[in-house]
Amino acid sequence: MENKTNKIDLNNIIAIDVHTHAEVSCRQPHDDFRPEFDEAFAKYFKSSHRPTIAETVAYYRAQKIAFVMFCIDAEFELGRKRIPNEEVAEAALENPDIMIAFASIDPHKGRMGAREARRLIEEFGIKGFKFHPTVQGFYPNDRMAFHLYEVIAEAGLPMLFHSGHSGFGSGVKAGGKLRLEYSNPMHLDDVAIHFPDSPIIIAHPSWPWQDEALSVCLHKPNVYIDLSGWSPKYFPPQLVQYANTQLKHKMLFGTDFPLITPERWMKDFEGAGFKEEVKALILKENAARMLGLG
Repeated sequence: MENKTNKIDLNNIIAIDVHTHAEVSCRQPHDDFRPEFDEAFAKYFKSSHRPTIAETVAYYRAQKIAFVMFCIDAEFELGRKRIPNEEVAEAALENPDIMIAFASIDPHKGRMGAREARRLIEEFGIKGFKFHPTVQGFYPNDRMAFHLYEVIAEAGLPMLFHSGHSGFGSGVKAGGKLRLEYSNPMHLDDVAIHFPDSPIIIAHPSWPWQDEALSVCLHKPNVYIDLSGWSPKYFPPQLVQYANTQLKHKMLFGTDFPLITPERWMKDFEGAGFKEEVKALILKENAARMLGLG
């Protein structure tokens, strides 16, 4: 499949959002299995709006912000049908001036998952992969996932991991039996050792393990942190401190759209204590380098 237009022109965008979600499929109905998750999710985030991929593309193009989008495949742990990776990938191929597609494959799919990853990379130009250890039900350093990681590493693509608390499952009885411990970012230290040439992105301020995330990012050259999921005005002070100093080249702008909009994030970013000289790095330059867009 071929792109219709040229790739992202960095001179024509103001930022790169490395963390947005595909929440609605236009090819299949929403799977209402276990609706208690949807109800608790809407209550926790005070929102039930789920824009289509096309609506998200139009919104980000109007904002002049490039964005990375993905679904989450948690079919093993949740028993709920995923949004097709191909739907996200084809939207990116249709809108390569603004959109970058990551895929999500449940690591429990083993070698079949690895085969799917290779096909998505070769046939659809997928540019990275998203993992959510809590929702997918695995420790990131479990060798079960290495079949999948090896294909991603062979292509030199980024692996983005949810970290810290999970809004998904919050308020459901027993948390929906989802384990927060899976998303302790310290588990990614082992992944970074085994796959040192692939960018590894720790998503979100990693509460309650922020210091662990900063330590892994500082110690391993291939580890980054995306700042999605929280308004910057609520960032832990040590996260801002390291973003302004030793980790200024390893922090990435992300929103968690549609849960947080780039307008709100950027407005709060201005007054959150970040140095002027690092703002451009966080908003665009670090991601452009990490994604190979330069």
